[in-house]
Amino acid sequence: MSMRYRTEAINRDGGDGIAQVPDGLSVKVASPLNPHRDADGTNPEQLLALAWATCLNATAQVIVARGTRSTVRVEVELHDADPGPGLEFHVDGYLSVEGASASEAEDVLAAAHARCPVSKLLAESADVRVHTEAYSVS
Repeated sequence: MSMRYRTEAINRDGGDGIAQVPDGLSVKVASPLNPHRDADGTNPEQLLALAWATCLNATAQVIVARGTRSTVRVEVELHDADPGPGLEFHVDGYLSVEGASASEAEDVLAAAHARCPVSKLLAESADVRVHTEAYSVS
């Protein structure tokens, strides 16, 4: 198996501070559980939602007809782990395809979810679900 791409990210500050890609993106991070957090910071939940929405929609775009639009919306919730200790993510991904029937959208979702690297990473979690929804331009 050949490597197609490699990157890394570094965080030295934990939930509040800076996370960065060496020689690239630098992101101010702020834990959503810290009542004194920096309102301008992002958090792991948002980063997970961005990563999966981007990857799943890029994969869907390879599958749908050229010129057809698709949208992926991802919701990430942070819950107390059951059983504990700690916390866990509950993640829902929603795909919509412009002009597609419900059945066609389900087919695109199944194919994209099977191919998307982030979907594959999340696939073993019982707290990750995918859905289709009606396409909207807003």
